[in-house]
Amino acid sequence: MKIGKKVNIILILVFVSGILISGFALSQVLEQKAKNEISSNARDIMHMVNSIRKYTNTQVEPILEPKFDTKEVFIPQAIPSYSVREVFEIFRSDKKYSNFLYKDATLNPVNLRDKADVFEAKIVNNFKNSSNLKSINGFRNIYGENLFYIARPFKIEDESCLRCHSTPEKAPRSQILTYGRKNGFGWKLNEIVATQIIYVPAQEIFNNVGRSFYLVIGVLSSVFAFIAIAMNIFLKKIILRRIKNIAKVAEKVSIGDIEAKFDKQDKDEIGALAESFNRMRYSLEIAVNMLNKKIRQ
Repeated sequence: MKIGKKVNIILILVFVSGILISGFALSQVLEQKAKNEISSNARDIMHMVNSIRKYTNTQVEPILEPKFDTKEVFIPQAIPSYSVREVFEIFRSDKKYSNFLYKDATLNPVNLRDKADVFEAKIVNNFKNSSNLKSINGFRNIYGENLFYIARPFKIEDESCLRCHSTPEKAPRSQILTYGRKNGFGWKLNEIVATQIIYVPAQEIFNNVGRSFYLVIGVLSSVFAFIAIAMNIFLKKIILRRIKNIAKVAEKVSIGDIEAKFDKQDKDEIGALAESFNRMRYSLEIAVNMLNKKIRQ
């Protein structure tokens, strides 16, 4: 196998190994970056949601609370979960955010719109079974779309909540008239009854990650191709051509052409090799002359 082929095989092996290693490392970094970006978006939305909840709880509810006990009037806007859900629906009306979802997924809600599905119920039970668990996140496929979710426990920490959720007898009459007596009761203080869960679209971000990955791999492949071409040109013109010339002169000398000489060489390793051949040729010439002289004598 010629030197050029050997060098190209080594270059290919190095390239393939480098692409595999760097590709794996790059995919891990990009995937983690995507997860961090998605998680950051989810946390920002969760913070916004809780800000709305706090505003409703501290500024809206105190104003409307005196009207809760009237039979004729029910004001859902004073309920933090209701106001959060409605504001989030306005947020989703923008096409850009239409695939974002928020839910106070509750095991036993007053409004069945907040009823936890099987997947969300498992999350609530995980929070109930592990008091130290503060957050759960992962991926879920909903209606064929890959969504990242982040969930936090929803615990009853304010006794005022029990006014509407302890027993039907203690609940405002307007609430009973609107939602009935069957759902949303039996809650207890410091009990985890739900999970705040945000769903954020992940597919587009991962698509961008995929495009970035293939772009980087394409650039690396182009760089390798350039290096391989440059190495072959260098090898052919700077090394192999000179070695071939040395081989031709050595072959001429080997068949008796003592006058064959090397051209002027650069002062590098190949040049040193050529000079060594020149000295060997000169020594051979002296030896041949001495032998001829003895023969004539």
